[in-house]
Amino acid sequence: MSSDSPALSSTRPRTRARAAAITITAALAAVGILVTTAPAQAAPAMTGTAHHTDVLKCQGKGTDPAAVIRYRTDVVIKAPLSTVFKLQTDVEGWPSWQAPVLSSERLDHGPLRAGSQFRWTTPAPATPSTPETTLNITSTVRQLDRGSCIRWSGPAVGEGLRIDEGVHVWKFTKVKGGVRVQTEESWTGAQVEADVPLATAMLGGGLEEWLRELKTTAEARSDGPCA
Repeated sequence: MSSDSPALSSTRPRTRARAAAITITAALAAVGILVTTAPAQAAPAMTGTAHHTDVLKCQGKGTDPAAVIRYRTDVVIKAPLSTVFKLQTDVEGWPSWQAPVLSSERLDHGPLRAGSQFRWTTPAPATPSTPETTLNITSTVRQLDRGSCIRWSGPAVGEGLRIDEGVHVWKFTKVKGGVRVQTEESWTGAQVEADVPLATAMLGGGLEEWLRELKTTAEARSDGPCA
């Protein structure tokens, strides 16, 4: 989780108030996650999809095939592959560019790899059915192909709120001018499955926001578009 590039707090100010404003299901967008400021009753504008004929995979493994909540999207980032991949896999550095991540720590040492675990926290505001809480997320890396893909999974638990398992896959591909980043995530758990359309919309909003943050930060840390 430590980046070899400085945090961008001076150019992209962040506040804990913004983090507190995220919706509960978007906050869960990852047991690998990220957030949206859209209100819970409105589906956020998204460019990805909840329906795909194939499954995004890392080393042959994808999201939970039985999950009824899933979302997939992608973006092209005008930065070197090494910059994008390091930024995404430097999990301890997430709080420097993702406002909703309050803390993040590695539970082991050395390079991030299959079997690595990390624990991180994010605030979750109250909803009509769940209390305000802080989610504690323990993610385990299941597969990692350096510079190519990563897949992790794990639960998110807070007072009065639980997501049993989120499975999150990321794939990184060099393209002309930069890197195409694809991501897909599935959720399982009684609380989120109680309203599948809303949970899916909020998962999508979270993943779209994550990609926007990743793109903005990676491009700011690079020297410009790639050949």
